[in-house]
Amino acid sequence: MTALPRGETPGSPATDDESVVADVSTPSPAEEAAAGTEEATEGAADDATEEATDGAADDSTAATAGEPADDGTDSEPADNEGTAAGADASADGDTAAAPVLSEAEAELAAQRELLARIEKRKAEKDGPIPAGTKLSGPAADLLAAVRAVESGEKPGAAFFDAPAPAAPRRTAPAPVRERAPEPVGADRGAGPEAVAAVAAVLASGGAPESLAAPAAGTLGANAAEVLREDPWQLLALPGVGPEQADGFARALLGAECGPDDERRTDALIGWLLERAALQGHTALDSAEVRAALTGRSVSDPDAAVQHAVAEGVVLVFQDGAEDGAEEEAQEEGPEAAETPAEDREAAPQEPVQVFLGLDRYALAEESLADGLARLVNAVEKDADWTGAAESAPSPSAAELIRTAAAHGLVAHTGGEAARAEPAALIAAASGLGLRALGTAHSADGARRLAEAVGDASAAVTPAGLLSGAEGPGRDEEGALAVDLLVVLDAPQLDVETGAMLVEALADGTRLVLSGDPGVLGSAGAGRVFADVLAARACPQVVSRTPDPGPIGELVSGIGIGELNQVAAPGREVVIVPVRDAGEAVHRTVQLVADSVPRAIGVPSSDTQVITVGHGGSAGTRALNEALKQRLNPGPGRFGGFDPGDRIAHVPAPGRTVPGVVVSADAEGLHLDCAGTPVVVPQERVEASVRHAWALSAHQAAGMRWPAVVVVLPGDAAQGLSRPWVYTAFGRGERHLSVVHGVDQALPRAVAQSPAQDRTTRLRTLLEASEG
Repeated sequence: MTALPRGETPGSPATDDESVVADVSTPSPAEEAAAGTEEATEGAADDATEEATDGAADDSTAATAGEPADDGTDSEPADNEGTAAGADASADGDTAAAPVLSEAEAELAAQRELLARIEKRKAEKDGPIPAGTKLSGPAADLLAAVRAVESGEKPGAAFFDAPAPAAPRRTAPAPVRERAPEPVGADRGAGPEAVAAVAAVLASGGAPESLAAPAAGTLGANAAEVLREDPWQLLALPGVGPEQADGFARALLGAECGPDDERRTDALIGWLLERAALQGHTALDSAEVRAALTGRSVSDPDAAVQHAVAEGVVLVFQDGAEDGAEEEAQEEGPEAAETPAEDREAAPQEPVQVFLGLDRYALAEESLADGLARLVNAVEKDADWTGAAESAPSPSAAELIRTAAAHGLVAHTGGEAARAEPAALIAAASGLGLRALGTAHSADGARRLAEAVGDASAAVTPAGLLSGAEGPGRDEEGALAVDLLVVLDAPQLDVETGAMLVEALADGTRLVLSGDPGVLGSAGAGRVFADVLAARACPQVVSRTPDPGPIGELVSGIGIGELNQVAAPGREVVIVPVRDAGEAVHRTVQLVADSVPRAIGVPSSDTQVITVGHGGSAGTRALNEALKQRLNPGPGRFGGFDPGDRIAHVPAPGRTVPGVVVSADAEGLHLDCAGTPVVVPQERVEASVRHAWALSAHQAAGMRWPAVVVVLPGDAAQGLSRPWVYTAFGRGERHLSVVHGVDQALPRAVAQSPAQDRTTRLRTLLEASEG
């Protein structure tokens, strides 16, 4: 393996003598060990505002339940756990907004039914559930399985003698027209009286009153009563951690408060699973949850888990045990059937993993698996695709057209150049009279897809399609009015969005999931595309179209673990070595403001900076401050923003929309987002808008720019992984500059095989549906 070529900045910047733009000090050793990592600053490690912008952290370093990623990993004072006992109200109230009510929760009928059953059980019980005696049906069976398997009394397969009933077929949700995404932290029906009542309860418990509005929005109009009866419900608010919730509970309950209080353990388990979801997990091994509870002073974690299952706080799964037992019996032949059951149970058994999950993700995965199986089995012959395949622009496009013609679900993989193949498929289907539509993760991706198809209406974003703001709308039965849906940037598809898209498709609709498996995963929970590929749930078409040019050659090598030296006669790839973070900031500003426009011909407005994290001496905050001083200096009179500032608008968690500040008035901050005017209310500016000359790789996923400057300061080494490097380096179309200060950490990160460490159930469900 050879290192990247070392060279000078375009235009011989080594001779430039301009002063450092921002005063950025060199980090201490402790800061270098903690600052700048993607997982520490983009997921749960950052404050609630950062979580809303980026969602989950890097797949390669997702935190476990026992070791949350935000425990002291940022170089800046940690504010993600907020304060309930007198901490800074700005960290916990103003920036810690209540979570968005997911559209999946509103549209998945099965989820609503399950929640209703749980509430009914709680209302009917007249005391604690002893050993699960008030449970019946599948809930009682699952609870018994957990207890028996974990105690060693029975093998896991003994409780799964009959196949689980198939999930009920979901009907397409009702049409939704012109509904904008609910902003993060929006008050969902809580009036001023409810907020005032919550503020009084918070004050009596020593918590900042600034949490009153988020608490009322999250817990509802009766939030005050809820918090009095169960103070640990404060953990439902972003930015509040167990220590703060414990302090609040001690202030309210006094001597009644204890570490084994069932209200506390239930809330802790829910908090652990919510934190895991920020890292992309849809479930966690129960052993990890029990270990995390032990670390939180719970004396009997087994009992705590059992109570949470009985109360419906979490669901329990043991996917695959039944299938494995059946296969073993079939392999052993008829003699095995004659062996007494007790002898078979006494035989050594493989360790059985029991998983815990939140109902919203469990039901989304089950609905998605059921919907994908429905599409696979419902495809119909509707046209002759032979001519379309023969006239395709490339052999890979022809293969994709032929495969989509014969199957209801197809997976397509390839790099940036391969995006032309789904575009050819959409054009071919439209030419046959079918209603064909493509979606892309970002507005920029949708624009590029529409240009490739040659039809401005041929591509939308998933959010716009599901909300009804974009696309053809719904038919009379509530299904999307399409015959073929192509989902580009499929790795960015989280499980809830995937379930909503699939449920909205009528029987007989063709679905093509297309994307590059090497990029970073979705901001939300799940790994839909990777699970579909791993389960081999459908035909897979692998593009043979290589990405062109030196950047394409470099990125293709990174995808297979090789950091090769590439020839770049036109300075398409330039390496800028730096010694420390201060020099990294200086050289980055120099590149964007002077060198790239002068030597490459790409203006500063078309050059994007990408760095590893938000914190640290060369994170997005420091770089954006320095770039603003150079490119658009001003007093920040509109809540820290001035007209002309490049910004990132976050209308919902995991969605980043780049734009420019236009003006501000009493109505709010006026933005221009790729030609679309957007007004952000004044109270939402701090939580959903920030400068965007520099972005993280997660924010930049699904977008491309003519020129990209990737900043790798020395304290960023821990945040590097092959998917991160692959994603960041692949964002540039014409030019890539790498501000390089991590020495051999870069080739090591590229060479290391990426770990698929998100715990999900979709692959198991898909494999079971095939059986």
